[in-house]
Amino acid sequence: MNIIDTHAHIDQLEDLPGALARAAEAGVSDIMAMSVDLDSMQKVLSIAGQYSNPRIHPALGVHPGLVKPELQQAAFDFLRANIGRARAVGETGLDYWYKWVRKDEVERQKQKDSFAFHLDLARECDLPIVIHSRGAWKECLSMVKAARVQKALFHWYSGPVDVLEQIVAAGFYVSTSPSVAYSPESRRAMEQAPLERILIETDSPVNYKEGEAFFMAEPRDVLRTWKALAALKKIEEEKVLDAVNANARTFFGINI
Repeated sequence: MNIIDTHAHIDQLEDLPGALARAAEAGVSDIMAMSVDLDSMQKVLSIAGQYSNPRIHPALGVHPGLVKPELQQAAFDFLRANIGRARAVGETGLDYWYKWVRKDEVERQKQKDSFAFHLDLARECDLPIVIHSRGAWKECLSMVKAARVQKALFHWYSGPVDVLEQIVAAGFYVSTSPSVAYSPESRRAMEQAPLERILIETDSPVNYKEGEAFFMAEPRDVLRTWKALAALKKIEEEKVLDAVNANARTFFGINI
């Protein structure tokens, strides 16, 4: 069995060698390694050069929660200089749920300026872009369309169904995480999303619920996402696995 984790922050894993070994043993063939800032981009590129099982595919970008104007130019310069080593642009986007952003238009504009840079780069380099859209789903979609980006993934989508329908109609993708096993918002979105537009991920090392307890995700937990999605969709697990793997290969250009 092969399965792809389309969104993990492997540079943040405490036991990276162990986590990758466990992922490989579980059948994870490929991991999309997301970046969040300059230091993260540097680490992800280094890790991708050190490990081959699972294969590590770098995505380079600055997370909206880490937009800092005094550091931004250095991050953007590095991103542009190394974009040829990336499989995708990301993680980038907008997040209006942060307290310091919620009612501050200046902070929102900083995020929008950063997101616009990433969108322009993705279009120029013909790369897929991975979008963090928490609390700003509609605005993210509007910016993607305006930038004329061809491949966009709204990662861990848990937003409104009407925006989801517009995302799908535009030819874009959404992904889900282990939260699809229990989160009402995630489940509602994935019930409505067509399987041919869904990717699966872990967003490692995020904490998720399992009954009354919690576990810290690592890439092997993409199997939890797969099985929970299949149960929600009431579709055979193998059919779901074939579909989400095909979607990931198409979107990111990954060959298995």
